[in-house]
Amino acid sequence: MTAARIQPSADIDDGVEIGDGSSIWHLAQVRGGARIGKSVVVGRGAYVGSGVNVGDGSKIQNYALVYEPADLAEGVFIGPAAVLTNDTFPRSINPDGTQKDASDWEAVGVTVERGASVGARAVCVAPVRIGAWATVAAGAVVTRDVPPHALVAGVPARRIKWVGKSGVPLEQQSDKTLLDPKTGERYIESEDGNTVTEVES
Repeated sequence: MTAARIQPSADIDDGVEIGDGSSIWHLAQVRGGARIGKSVVVGRGAYVGSGVNVGDGSKIQNYALVYEPADLAEGVFIGPAAVLTNDTFPRSINPDGTQKDASDWEAVGVTVERGASVGARAVCVAPVRIGAWATVAAGAVVTRDVPPHALVAGVPARRIKWVGKSGVPLEQQSDKTLLDPKTGERYIESEDGNTVTEVES
């Protein structure tokens, strides 16, 4: 495995762990205590907060903001200029006019499970969980948990389809299963329509 590649203009704090084969591009900022796994790409101008975990093989695209304590599993895609927030009730000052500091609030994070994607300029409002292999459409605002394999879009984001591991929308079949047309994997939707489960081959 090759060593991590870090551009000279990137701002990397002490205490950051960066795995083999990862690339940290121009003007990216990675705060102390963050863990960047193996073969991760952190794009130009992206921000990764203190203590954020980024799983192996993930991509954080240009100018995305991943605030602590976000937790990204392996193979996660964070699109350009997407934002993962960390403050439920944001304020700059207290009611008495004094400026807030770290002791005045409790950070809450966004969890993104394996293989999930967050599209360009989408906003995930913490605390939310993006399920495995789900897709958040570009520009969506996520205010509640996203189930695995869901494709959500809009403001606020709502499920509009199911997607396979390939990222392609699943197609309804005559036997009531759903087919990933790219991989051939089949899924079945729950009776309440809230989840899908892969059918064992």
